[in-house]
Amino acid sequence: MEKRRKNDNGTGSARELAEHTWECVIQSIIRTMKKIKVYMRGWLNYYETADMKKNIESLNGWLYRRIRMCIWKQWKLPRTRMRKLVGLGMDNHYVATIAYDRKGYWFDAGNKAVNWALSKERLINWGFYDLATAYQSLHINC
Repeated sequence: MEKRRKNDNGTGSARELAEHTWECVIQSIIRTMKKIKVYMRGWLNYYETADMKKNIESLNGWLYRRIRMCIWKQWKLPRTRMRKLVGLGMDNHYVATIAYDRKGYWFDAGNKAVNWALSKERLINWGFYDLATAYQSLHINC
């Protein structure tokens, strides 16, 4: 068994699972979310006795933004972004300003409109493993 660091917050291996390189584009998001789910479930069970609610919340927020970034990266062309955002229920006049934005994948993943279109509820329905909910369910039983 691999020895874990005392202050391991899980972002190292989670970052490897949701790579910033072109693997983000090549892999399907569903497969990436399944890998993250397996890793994070094991990580959460390993540290279940620790009180780390703030760490879990910050890691959860980082993972949501990372998944949004990967999805945004897969929708590479502005016309694809427009089509997908309209399909997710956004207004046409607002979508064009977001779709043609060239500020970078990470910046756009934090955009208010992208957060609304790819909300936590929608990502959970697509199979994302919500760490905060899992952590709360572990600590209610204690």
